[in-house]
Amino acid sequence: MKTRGVQLQYTFQSGGQRGADIENPLFDLLSALNEHGSILHAARQMGSSYRTVWGALRHWEQVLGEPLVVWTQGQPARLTPFARRLLWAEMRARVRLTPHIEALRAELERVVTDALDGTQEVLTIFASHDLALPLLRERASRKHRLHIDLKFAGSIDALRAVADGRCTVAGFHVPPLAEARSDFARALKPLLKPGRHKLIGCTRRTVGLMVAPGNPLRLQNLGDVAHTGVRFVNRQIGSGTRLLTDHLLRKDGIAPSSIAGYSEAIENSHIAVAAAIASGAAQAGIGIEAAARQFGLEFVELVREDYFLACLRDALDEPAVVKLREALRDPVWQKAVCALPGYAIVRGGEVLSMTRALPWWHFRKPKVRATQ
Repeated sequence: MKTRGVQLQYTFQSGGQRGADIENPLFDLLSALNEHGSILHAARQMGSSYRTVWGALRHWEQVLGEPLVVWTQGQPARLTPFARRLLWAEMRARVRLTPHIEALRAELERVVTDALDGTQEVLTIFASHDLALPLLRERASRKHRLHIDLKFAGSIDALRAVADGRCTVAGFHVPPLAEARSDFARALKPLLKPGRHKLIGCTRRTVGLMVAPGNPLRLQNLGDVAHTGVRFVNRQIGSGTRLLTDHLLRKDGIAPSSIAGYSEAIENSHIAVAAAIASGAAQAGIGIEAAARQFGLEFVELVREDYFLACLRDALDEPAVVKLREALRDPVWQKAVCALPGYAIVRGGEVLSMTRALPWWHFRKPKVRATQ
């Protein structure tokens, strides 16, 4: 098959868009056919006629140079192996790019907003991937006159961005671990200094194993993943979820090398991990419950973790950060977050004591010198 080019474009509309959904007539059509197995039912779902869908199929087969549907008399229409591969490949590519697409859309919205009215505050946040923050960005812009320039990164990279002055606020997440020598303490302590940094309460979310619907392999923990040899999809180094995975392995005495795919199969978001499992490219991965439910996967809870926002102490009184805290206390946003599977609001918008919020953070008591 000849190489086919891909052209991307965007439009300005009054209604706007939520998230990173991108309309594409080819993949909308393939998804409808895959779901219904009938051109007639697919056409009804799409609000089109049988003739229109038939013509679209023929058009795309000519463009791609490959058949998309298997036709057998008396049998439902089925996608060809090529069409199924194309559908899953596009879906996985789309979810991998979701954080970047959301950031691009938000930046373009800011351009338009600034052109119309430059009085909105702008706040740059680097944050570990999360499904509640895009909802916060939308509500903050609509209600609180705050444009959040949201860039997803790993927890460690986000905190480093604050230290380097590349952002004002960083989002990171930790489980309530009291062990002073935990993986989280070693990784995050150098980046969070009581007296210099401040924490702002945000959400609590459930993290666990994402597996195939019905959990056919009866996986309950990472020990089962190691013993059964299933294909595991991991998160990138520097992410909070990778830290959690490493911590759980170390706690249970499991060698990372015993996990198939631990170092090779890497994704950069919870949604991308869920998509890899849903597509059959992997059989298990760790992520948030909301991502698993979005793809119809089974979810086995392992831990609940707190998601915090961190900034320098001097930034707390900046107008943009004040508006951020107002948005975090907004009941409309809080209600939307609580509707996400596995999410809850915990002290949203409150400035928290670092030593209480992070149980492994404690001051060393100074040594008392003996008097002579």
